[in-house]
Amino acid sequence: MEKTIDLDVILKNKMGDKAKWVPSPLVNWLKRVIHQDQVNAFLWESRELTGTPWLEACVKYLEMTLKVEGKENLPDKNDGKLYTFVSNHPLGGADGVALGAIIGRHYDSNFRYLVNDLLMNLPGLAPLCIPINKTGKQSRDFPAMVEAGFKSDHHMLMFPAGLCSRKKDGVIRDLPWKKTFISKSVETHRDVVPIHFSGQNSEKFYRLANFCDSHIKKVNIAMLFLVDEMYKNVGKTFNVSIGKPIPWQTFDKSKTASEWAEYVKNKVYEL
Repeated sequence: MEKTIDLDVILKNKMGDKAKWVPSPLVNWLKRVIHQDQVNAFLWESRELTGTPWLEACVKYLEMTLKVEGKENLPDKNDGKLYTFVSNHPLGGADGVALGAIIGRHYDSNFRYLVNDLLMNLPGLAPLCIPINKTGKQSRDFPAMVEAGFKSDHHMLMFPAGLCSRKKDGVIRDLPWKKTFISKSVETHRDVVPIHFSGQNSEKFYRLANFCDSHIKKVNIAMLFLVDEMYKNVGKTFNVSIGKPIPWQTFDKSKTASEWAEYVKNKVYEL
């Protein structure tokens, strides 16, 4: 069995020669945290699949039950228009897989994700991705990738918070949404389809994420634990609520792009 996810290689690619100074007990612990062996076993079993069939295999592997409401709000795939699908990001992984499976099935795989570059290590997902480098320094290519996505003939699926939801004062909610999806949807005349995904991670994860947000801002350590959280969510039921498309003309000059982004985010949480 080939190793698709190889932490030793990832560390070397990210850190160069400095990788050899990372203590081996730490590396072995990280391999357990990211479930390297389990993930590689699944990737090997599903190695013939790519795109939507691969996403559907993931949903099955994770034993996710998806209860979809408002499917009639998904625009007709033959209406000749392109859309931006935006969702909250409660899980930071499995939600993206599940929504991709739903949208990919409805639109014959004609959609693209904007994702961080770590997910490009998944061969089944790579054909559906426009990569964004969110690790280390923000990539200078970010605007070019967003531009390429919105200028393409694909629907776009985005999680405008960028990071998965946090828990503050007992409430699980996304961080502020970035305005990019508003400005680009207006520019390319794409209506915006709001989607709400239910679900949550563990209390331990939220404590760690909040600590990192407050004290270790430069490195998103919490992200390392998202695979572990994914395995904790195996076998659960999730509600997916799809709202009516919001015409791009809605986003006029009466609000700033950031205010409109917050407006759509609130619409998502009303679903």
